[in-house]
Amino acid sequence: MKKRSAIIIILLLVMAITFETFQQLFYIKRFDLAQDVSFFYLLKNQSYRWIIWTVFGLFLFFYSKKKTLSPSYTFTFFLRYIGFITLLVVINILLISVIQLYLDTSTISFQQLITSYIPFYIFQKAPIFTLGYIAVAIILHFYFLNEKLQFQVQTLSELKDNNLHLYNTLKAEINDKTTILNIKIGDKRKIIPVHEIVWIEADDYCAKVHLTNGKSYSMRSSLKALEEKLQKPFLRVHRKAVVNMDAAKEFHSADIPVLILRDNTEVPVSKNNVKAVREFIS
Repeated sequence: MKKRSAIIIILLLVMAITFETFQQLFYIKRFDLAQDVSFFYLLKNQSYRWIIWTVFGLFLFFYSKKKTLSPSYTFTFFLRYIGFITLLVVINILLISVIQLYLDTSTISFQQLITSYIPFYIFQKAPIFTLGYIAVAIILHFYFLNEKLQFQVQTLSELKDNNLHLYNTLKAEINDKTTILNIKIGDKRKIIPVHEIVWIEADDYCAKVHLTNGKSYSMRSSLKALEEKLQKPFLRVHRKAVVNMDAAKEFHSADIPVLILRDNTEVPVSKNNVKAVREFIS
């Protein structure tokens, strides 16, 4: 991006110098203002003026970099930019006028400078110098803005990597399964510790939670969702039942496998889950 921006600015500078040289040569030839004036002679005169423009453009480089750190895009923001560019153009015009006056006469006459050279270069150079600085300011602003965004993206990427590493570390040390169930009863919420749950059965679109104290509560949830939240010793034994295996007393694997709980409740075990129950018990 930096190389591309530099190439664009250099191309703009070369185009401006070449255009002005051809323009000046055209007027000299068209109106017969001077004899034996070559393109390269005019190019030399144009080049030193644009070199001065480029040198003072370095101040615009640092100004743009500073402003891009905290852009506000208010009226004052643009006014200050215009003011700074205007100041650079004024300095350019004054310096070029003094140099050209000295090259032409070998002396410095303030009257001639003010009445002839400065007005001439204001009309000849001020518009294109101003447009040139505005173009460079826009390019630099977007370059520094992109650089700032790239830095922020890199910072966020590093932050993400650090947080992901921290998450994985904590995940390995801390079980993120729930230790309570939050059941809505009317306008209230009942908090039930999972160790008080004996088993959970599917009840239409709800789940019916059976507790050690013999009470039961219905909650709007699927068994699959609850199974993902609950840790061992809870085990899915049937498509309609999740059992706290600590509350299991016996397992009968007859024609119809069932788990006998401590309160003598019989919970059916599907054939697909018999192996999981046996493995858990063993």
